[in-house]
Amino acid sequence: MNLVKAIGTIGGLTMVSRVLGFARDMIGSRILGASHANDAFNVAFTLPNIFRRLFGEGAFASGFVPLFSRRLASGGPEDAQKFSNEILAVFMPTLLIVTAIFMVAMPGFLWLIVSDYAETPGKFELAVELTRWTFPYLIFISLVALLSGVLNSLTRFAIAAFAPALLNIALIVGLLVSPGGSSEAELTQTVRNMAIAVLAGGVAQFALCWWAVRKAGIRLHFGRPKLTPAVKELLILILPATVAAGVYQISQLFYTFFASGLGEGALTNLGYADRLNQLPLSIIGTALGTAILPSISRAIEKQNEAGAADIQARAFDLAMLLTLPATIALSVTAIPIIGALFQGGNYTQENAVITGNILSILVLGLPAYVLVKVLTPGFYARKDVKTPVRIAMAILGGSIVANFALIPFIGIYSLATVTSVGAWLNFLLLFVILAARGHFKMPGWLVSRVARQLIAAAVMGVVLFFLQNYLGDIFTGSTGRRIIGIGMIVGTGGILYFGIAWVIGGIDKDDFKTLFKRAKPEEAPLSEGI
Repeated sequence: MNLVKAIGTIGGLTMVSRVLGFARDMIGSRILGASHANDAFNVAFTLPNIFRRLFGEGAFASGFVPLFSRRLASGGPEDAQKFSNEILAVFMPTLLIVTAIFMVAMPGFLWLIVSDYAETPGKFELAVELTRWTFPYLIFISLVALLSGVLNSLTRFAIAAFAPALLNIALIVGLLVSPGGSSEAELTQTVRNMAIAVLAGGVAQFALCWWAVRKAGIRLHFGRPKLTPAVKELLILILPATVAAGVYQISQLFYTFFASGLGEGALTNLGYADRLNQLPLSIIGTALGTAILPSISRAIEKQNEAGAADIQARAFDLAMLLTLPATIALSVTAIPIIGALFQGGNYTQENAVITGNILSILVLGLPAYVLVKVLTPGFYARKDVKTPVRIAMAILGGSIVANFALIPFIGIYSLATVTSVGAWLNFLLLFVILAARGHFKMPGWLVSRVARQLIAAAVMGVVLFFLQNYLGDIFTGSTGRRIIGIGMIVGTGGILYFGIAWVIGGIDKDDFKTLFKRAKPEEAPLSEGI
């Protein structure tokens, strides 16, 4: 397998989906604004995605792929196919049962989360209707996770990477065929079309991946469920990670619960702010966490604790190098960025200002979010899943209490504030525990490097603050002019930050060469890079 080609394929097609996602949001914000209908759709879109991450991705994929690959290597395609069918036979009825229960109990379940919607005539009922349309998406997208695992194990990355783009295409079509007006009836019809589009997007992704798997020579079928040794092995493997993922999903339900009581448009505004916050987190944090886990595991297996610590230190360095400019730039220029992307039509300047303020607070926790991804492999590699889960549960409990206390005083901004503070507490607790156990401490070179990166980021932030004021007329113009203004800010910020960091020693070229060098496992210098 050509590693560079594989990463290019996955990254390029993932970026296609991200661009389509932003296009979807830009169109949706102008048509729907921060309306009751958009809030109801956001609930309907959030819930199946929460359960998708719990059932279909993350823990399941991380357990299924190694087991499928092992059988493919030892028993060939027939053994791997048999394993997949055994898993599919249990997975499918589980998804059907979960979906059926929620379809029947949807009014009661939503009442626990968004009961405040009942204060607005028709809003709660619309949320229930839309969620009943979108929830079956869980079945198809979870099956896509299994099919994508098969394709990735066969080193056929393109289809699995492109499939998510079909959802955004379906939603864009749903928006474009909608009435487009601002009356309650027209907005309601628009979100109905979008809810149906979510289900259609799930079916399209499943059909594409099913076809690709069959073309790859793997014949899957829906058989009678049996608790075979293979199924038991997978369940044992994914259970701890599922519990860890469950903590995050519960936190998202509480996030929705609090937002539902903050008035019209609250969940919509929070959602748009989080989209931008999640972009660097998903690209940088997830990639780093995934990349360093096997390297740390190899070092620990060889009883090379110094090598494991050095790998984390270099990942720490890279995480800060890439997230600091994103944090400062998004925080300082949040309002014009949100305005350029979403303002227009039914999404007013007031909505953009609120969302921009949320984003400026939310991204202050971005370095911590990413560093948590860097530190948790230090626990997983040592087969300690419980500690990160316990910390996450404690942070969740504290966040719930904090939001109850702060919402009466700072309203919608409480959710962003508590989320950012919680991320830093999570990072600090993980860091302190690793340090106390002697597994990781910040070496002098890392402290010096991060300090220099902070200097470069601070200078960039000051320049961007004055630059956005200087370009003020651009940000009050057409959408095209506003996007040009954002391009000028991003370009100036990037050149300034990386230029200063390079000059003052915040970047080390040798680290980049070592980080991305492809070495054989037995030759990889664990004490020198990842």
